Amino acid sequence: MQPNSALGLFFWGFLVLYGVLMVMLSPRAVTIGGFFHGEDNQGRSAAPWLLTSSIFISWIFAKSVTNAANLGASYGLIGGLAYATYWLAIPLTGFVIYRLRRKFAATGLVSFLSSNYGRGAALAFTAAILIRLFNEVWSNTAVVGGYYGDSGSTGFITAALLFTAVTLAYSLRGGLRSSILTDAAQAAIFVVALVWVLGLVLPRHSAAELTSTSHWAFSGGVDLLLVAGLQVFSYGFHDPVLTDRGFISEEKTMRRAFVIAGVLGFFAILAFSLIGVHAQLTGLAASGNVPADLAKSMGVAALMVMTVVMVSAAGSTLDSTFSSLAKLAGRELPNLAGRDLGQKAIGVGMAVMVVFALLGNLPMLAGTDILKATTISGTMVIGLAPVFVLHGIVRPTRLGFHLSFWCGLLLGLALSIGWIPQSWAIGDGNYALLLGTNLYGLILCTLGYALPGLLCSAPNASSAST
Repeated sequence: MQPNSALGLFFWGFLVLYGVLMVMLSPRAVTIGGFFHGEDNQGRSAAPWLLTSSIFISWIFAKSVTNAANLGASYGLIGGLAYATYWLAIPLTGFVIYRLRRKFAATGLVSFLSSNYGRGAALAFTAAILIRLFNEVWSNTAVVGGYYGDSGSTGFITAALLFTAVTLAYSLRGGLRSSILTDAAQAAIFVVALVWVLGLVLPRHSAAELTSTSHWAFSGGVDLLLVAGLQVFSYGFHDPVLTDRGFISEEKTMRRAFVIAGVLGFFAILAFSLIGVHAQLTGLAASGNVPADLAKSMGVAALMVMTVVMVSAAGSTLDSTFSSLAKLAGRELPNLAGRDLGQKAIGVGMAVMVVFALLGNLPMLAGTDILKATTISGTMVIGLAPVFVLHGIVRPTRLGFHLSFWCGLLLGLALSIGWIPQSWAIGDGNYALLLGTNLYGLILCTLGYALPGLLCSAPNASSAST
């Protein structure tokens, strides 16, 4: 995009206008409850509809809608269905958090792990979610940058960094409260723009055409569908963007919001994958950013609408990422050390936001593949599924936590560097080894968690033994 052209000025102006609008919508939260728990000035929790829209749009990552379209282009509707399956992690996570809150009085996942599995478990979990949050920064800013230039170009980098700066600006104003309120506007923008985009492409094809690109075979994307089906049992727990919202409202209100948001997210992602299906049917060459390439081929209006979709999706995730980082650094980590920073926690949280805004963009500058932020990290945390899902059903032990957690983490690392033997592969598709690693890995993690508990003779099943 030429920076001196009228079209270029229009696109850059939109990005600036978006930032100004979000800052105007964002309240200034000066209380602990507002900055870290999303409360209003009267100390009231977020309204149910605000919580639902926040969960919905916060998990509609820019990288997610891009991946959904890319997979739709590669595998047809099966690709979209595979990626949309990850959104079923939202209601599952909501039901588990509901149970942990009602039966075990959990007030947060970090403090829950510290109380039941020891401080070492809480620190290990914290390290995992820090990696997750780090990935959320670059993987979303990179998608926005892709609408302003090719990866590594001046336009790409400038747009990604400008987008980071405006999101950081309003996040610093109000923390989680800002995130929740701006999420409502971002959700509305996203839905309107998504309907518009679908209206541009769907009328060109019959239902038979849209389904003709799918082939129910491992090599046709079924292997990724099964991977997603395995990872939904753990994926939601390592994302504080989601889990932080599980502890800021009444239990039943939270559970209902998680279910509604998860169902809406599933269908939104599946719908967006149809853009990729359209791209395949029209013969558009596969790439790492099918939505951008398709929009550019359809003219200025389509490119503008697609940019709006991506900026709104990326902004809702990035501001939530910043607020989760602030809570982790300002509240949860000091609490693990037995300290309460009081009002100073807000300042600590703001400082960490700035640090991650800078460091988190380094992979974006290096041009890392955004799909890796989902599939590899999802494998690394499969060991969380037994810990949270089976807690209290199987007697919790510190040994069980570490066997499960580290087994999953090591398998994820081994997969990323090519150390998993090919004999683990299931099927002949592109995700055959990923599927085998997740299936066998989840079995190993479950055994690692359950066996110490079954063998343990401690009388109190609600507290961890050594």
